[in-house]
Amino acid sequence: MTAGLATRARRPLRFLVAGAANTAFGLAIYPLLLWSSDSLHRHYLLALGLAQAISLCFAFTTYKLGVFRTRGNILREFGTFASFYLFNYAANWAALPLLVELAGLPPVIAQLGFTVLLIIGSWFWHNHVTFRRAQPGGATTAEPLEDRPHKSRQTAGNGVRTDLPDGTRHVRRGGSHEQGLP
Repeated sequence: MTAGLATRARRPLRFLVAGAANTAFGLAIYPLLLWSSDSLHRHYLLALGLAQAISLCFAFTTYKLGVFRTRGNILREFGTFASFYLFNYAANWAALPLLVELAGLPPVIAQLGFTVLLIIGSWFWHNHVTFRRAQPGGATTAEPLEDRPHKSRQTAGNGVRTDLPDGTRHVRRGGSHEQGLP
């Protein structure tokens, strides 16, 4: 298996690990904010809003850097990322009463079912929409930097320079191999 395919195959595992970290962070930040300040304790909805905003930024960072490993496009990616969660917050508020009141499901079971759908939808949304890569000519793809082919060029000293997605350059001259910085 090539390095790019191996890295791509590990992406769903990285997604689940990042999701677990995001969940733990999200569960911890709200009570920490409440306990950190009497004012936030009194104004618990303000603390909730702050916790959600901080958690959203934390989750974006873990997915961007740890899972999809894209570079640039921060404003576009963050806007798309945040819109996914804002839509899902609204959908959750609409779906939960329907599942509990009309379908007769216990609230915890209904919320767990919604969360499973959110996790699956999140994978596809972020993989194909949020963290897609721009291509020459304006087309986009979800292929992150580690999966893109390396660019190789002949150098003036009869060597071959390969620019890798992580920004390093490898130069091969004859039988030797040197690694340099960007």
